[in-house]
Amino acid sequence: MSLLVKICGITTEEAVTACSDVGVDAVGFVFARSPRRVTPATAASLAEALPEGVLRVAVFRRPEPGEVEMALREFPADLVQADHEVIPSIAARAVLPVYREGSPGTPAHGSLFLYEGASSGVGMEVDRARAAKLARRGSMILAGGLDPHNVFDVIETVQPHGVDVSSGVESGPGIKDPGRIREFVAAAHSAAERLVRT
Repeated sequence: MSLLVKICGITTEEAVTACSDVGVDAVGFVFARSPRRVTPATAASLAEALPEGVLRVAVFRRPEPGEVEMALREFPADLVQADHEVIPSIAARAVLPVYREGSPGTPAHGSLFLYEGASSGVGMEVDRARAAKLARRGSMILAGGLDPHNVFDVIETVQPHGVDVSSGVESGPGIKDPGRIREFVAAAHSAAERLVRT
């Protein structure tokens, strides 16, 4: 099984280095209100150190009109992540719609989407059985309550297209712990390899 691993809420050069060293597939820079919020200029500067091929994701929730376009002038993201309800109003070539547990709306069959708990960035887990059903609809990136200790079991149960972690690899609000990033990615890859063998 091929598994996409995304680390979200990057704010420091140390976190970028850790992500680069372990070969993550995507890195998220948060522009919504959050302890992990950075400016587009900071995101662009940090992203320069990422290896070629790592997806740079601009993370919003419900951006104001023109907010995404303004950010992308300084930070040329590969993907724009935002609540699925506002995605149609975003003029970006590649988008990652977010569906939250308990909210209305269902991902289109065959689409790429992110599924997480009711609140972003606070470690809120999803119902694994419901997530597993949604994962069959398309390429689901699962977020919400993941950490180095539970990601293996979650991947085995849900079998998502990818996993996304933020607070689960932090030493404090907005501060990524390189050791926890390494542990998370190792556990995620181990789970993916096991699913290939079974």
